[in-house]
Amino acid sequence: MYKGKEMSDKVQRRKVDHISICLKEKVESPVSAGFEHLHLVHNSMPEMDFGDVDPSTSIFGHRLSFPFLFDSITGGPKETKAINQAISEVAQEKGLGLFLGSIRSALEDSSTKDTYFVARDVAPDVFLAVNIGAPQLSRSLDIDKLKSLISDVKADALVVHLNPLQEVVQVDGEPNFKGVYDKIRFLVKNVNVPIIVKEVGAGISKETAAKLELAGVSAINIAGLGGTNWAIVESIRSKKLGDLSKGSLGELFSSWGIPSVVSLIECAQNVKVPLISSGGVRSGLDIAKSLVLGAKYGAMALPVLRSVKKSKLTLTSFVDQLLFEFKTAMFLTGCRNVTELKTVRYFMDSDLKSWLGR
Repeated sequence: MYKGKEMSDKVQRRKVDHISICLKEKVESPVSAGFEHLHLVHNSMPEMDFGDVDPSTSIFGHRLSFPFLFDSITGGPKETKAINQAISEVAQEKGLGLFLGSIRSALEDSSTKDTYFVARDVAPDVFLAVNIGAPQLSRSLDIDKLKSLISDVKADALVVHLNPLQEVVQVDGEPNFKGVYDKIRFLVKNVNVPIIVKEVGAGISKETAAKLELAGVSAINIAGLGGTNWAIVESIRSKKLGDLSKGSLGELFSSWGIPSVVSLIECAQNVKVPLISSGGVRSGLDIAKSLVLGAKYGAMALPVLRSVKKSKLTLTSFVDQLLFEFKTAMFLTGCRNVTELKTVRYFMDSDLKSWLGR
């Protein structure tokens, strides 16, 4: 068993591998998220000017210029500090929310804390969340240490990520999920910030969403199939490390999961907890479609990582384009504010209907 600093070093090496693979390899799902199968009804007489569109919203008391969040990417290894700093600076400048990567490294090795602290240092006003993996919850997690770190980072929320598929395929993975539901309920009652639960690319079913709502979580990020595919990422890494069995397993299960649009529709029809749409969200139009289907926010990780690695300016331009696209979708559906997107009619292709059993 790995302990303390040794465990932290192992986790940090894995994080560096993940970033490298995501930047250099084809890691997106072979199955579509489904947004192209959804068509919003055009309003040719919107009775307003483009400048009348107000895309702003809020999340847990923090204003957002539009309903977009930087999804969990990284933290821990020294190489990630510059990434988190640049993303956080853009979030502050553009009025967006930010999810940091897993704080497991900081829990196991305090020397990595500055890669997380930098976010609040440069983005004092944004909504900021940190996350922890479900397998860490299933072990004897030091709740006081976790609460202290949340306070030190000055985070506004804690995200618990559910990643059973990734853990099975991952070399040295920890597919230990026994008792996770009770631990989530415990966090809801004992951590004084909102608890958000997310998948990492296989989607949330209506049954799981209902259990999470019953547990009292404050939001659910459905993170469906169609974007970054962690079975593929871990398959590539497993092969590089010589584990051909897990490499083959990742290939076999690369199409496993619930496409994002299907997951979002299922969850929106069955729970009232706020939903975040991610997993193959790649444009402002996708964000608008997500809100029409019942999400409150859209989120992305891979396009953000690839943009910021080019430059902070590239990420800024990417965000500006997303906002332009989102406002255009609002204008063309006659929506003055994001709340009105809930009333927009839409049509689904047969491919999407078959998934939903319609």
